[in-house]
Amino acid sequence: MLLRHNPLTANDLRQCLRIATGGTIGFTLCKLFGWSNGVFFTVTPMLLLGLVPVISGHAVRQLLASSAIAGLEVGLLGGFFGSHPGLMTPIVFLLFLYRFAAMSRGSLFLFGANGVLSLSIMLHFASYPGTDLNDLIFSNFWATGLSVIIAYLMTALWPDVEPRAAYQPGPKAPHRMRHEALLGASITTFSFLVFQIFDLRDSMSAQATTLLLLFPMHWNGALDYARKRAVGTLLGVSFGVMVQLLLYDWSGLLILIVPMLWLGLMLFAQAHVKEASGSGVGFGAMTTLGILFGQYLTPGNDLIFSALYRVSSIFVAIVATLFLCYLLHKLLNSFEATRFGY
Repeated sequence: MLLRHNPLTANDLRQCLRIATGGTIGFTLCKLFGWSNGVFFTVTPMLLLGLVPVISGHAVRQLLASSAIAGLEVGLLGGFFGSHPGLMTPIVFLLFLYRFAAMSRGSLFLFGANGVLSLSIMLHFASYPGTDLNDLIFSNFWATGLSVIIAYLMTALWPDVEPRAAYQPGPKAPHRMRHEALLGASITTFSFLVFQIFDLRDSMSAQATTLLLLFPMHWNGALDYARKRAVGTLLGVSFGVMVQLLLYDWSGLLILIVPMLWLGLMLFAQAHVKEASGSGVGFGAMTTLGILFGQYLTPGNDLIFSALYRVSSIFVAIVATLFLCYLLHKLLNSFEATRFGY
């Protein structure tokens, strides 16, 4: 997995503990209280603790603002344009465009990244008649608020032992930022349309993959992440299948599931921290495991079928997204105003 061979530092170990315990707490509370949309409660703490090693007010404000704005937009779009996909599509493109523009600037990356994920997933599920739109929106916002509380709790419990170097995003030329914003918004909108047209309501992992592939913000980065995401997906799915085979008829017992989830997250968090690349093999494995357990692990549900379906749909999503990303990359590079290079 191209990981660093040097051992974990004290800071690395504490971050692994924060990620694994934070994600497990979100999952446990969701199952204990019977909250719907469990993927939000399981994955969001991992997203925050995995991508933001040092919790700050700036990061928290970005996360809360992105969730609140996405909920407001989904509510308005669903209410006014839910039955008019032709009118909704250009609006959806513009909503994704300003989020990718924020990501490209660097200082608001978390706002854009969480907003893209939240908006895309909620818009997809909001389009189905049986979806409780209010429950979907408030589940997302409550999961975000709970994730912030969990992140501060984990940081208080396992604080860093030495200060970390502050991340400073490098400057980008305007034409590169336009390239990144248009590339991301176009593919995300296309992904939204595909999942709507083909009624892929059970393919959340594949939908998330099409979005996460765009987080590097350029073609070479997407190509590199595709390989890592594929490996991470296989690891996450393999661990989920192994847990169900091991527990067998006891796979519905929360007291047995919780420690197994924590163990899996701890293993993958170690890979994520060692990669030190933001979103790689470890992060892909964590999010895959979080989606499997948070969304599909319910009494009477066959996690093995869900896991195998996740693998096949994710590989299709990776190939299709890379093909479209390459075509758009070439097209945008044809114009000086949207060229990626300096």
